[in-house]
Amino acid sequence: MTPKQRTGELFKNLVKKATLKQTVYNNTLSGLQLLKKGMADLTRRYDALENGASKKLPFTYKDRGEFEAELKFAGDVLVFMMHSNVFEFPRDHEVMKTPYILEDKDRSYCGIINIFNFLSDSFKYNRVNDAGYLIGRIFINKDNHCFIEGKREIGFLYKDFGNSILDKERAAEILESSIYYTINFDLLTPPYDQIKEVSVLEFSTVIDSMRMKTGKRLGFKFQADKD
Repeated sequence: MTPKQRTGELFKNLVKKATLKQTVYNNTLSGLQLLKKGMADLTRRYDALENGASKKLPFTYKDRGEFEAELKFAGDVLVFMMHSNVFEFPRDHEVMKTPYILEDKDRSYCGIINIFNFLSDSFKYNRVNDAGYLIGRIFINKDNHCFIEGKREIGFLYKDFGNSILDKERAAEILESSIYYTINFDLLTPPYDQIKEVSVLEFSTVIDSMRMKTGKRLGFKFQADKD
């Protein structure tokens, strides 16, 4: 191969990979837009309820910019956050062994939308030490197919990467499943030994700004949470 041919091959591969990642990025951004529209639709439907009790409980959607969206209900907040980069599944991941990926390795490149759960009081009272939880991840590839990793209700969705296309209906199901999981993911009291001693400074801070660390599963990481 001549130097000119080598350079031509290099540029060909560069353009191919960049084009692939741009397609994945655009699909993921479109997926986030579907989720945002789904949140706005859920908010309108909630507002239309005739139930008097619902009027006392917040259910609001907030567009937090190009890569983020927030859904607040009762005492919880769900934040959907898109990563601006494109990733490939690790070689030992289960999806890498599926016929869908084996037929075309480019299908393993995905954009990611993370789903985080926070307590609404954490933002209301600026409790910057409070814990949030990653409850799910949505992977979207060049074919606009989606694969979801997550907790309980969320994790049961769309394991069939080869046939699950992210559309309006699936976006609505993801939102509803995320809400179901969140309202059943209850706040537990932290272990007594963890808070039995408190310094004057810490106590003053708590009184002044309500910054005592709070989380639904305080002390447990996402991968260790079995609920």
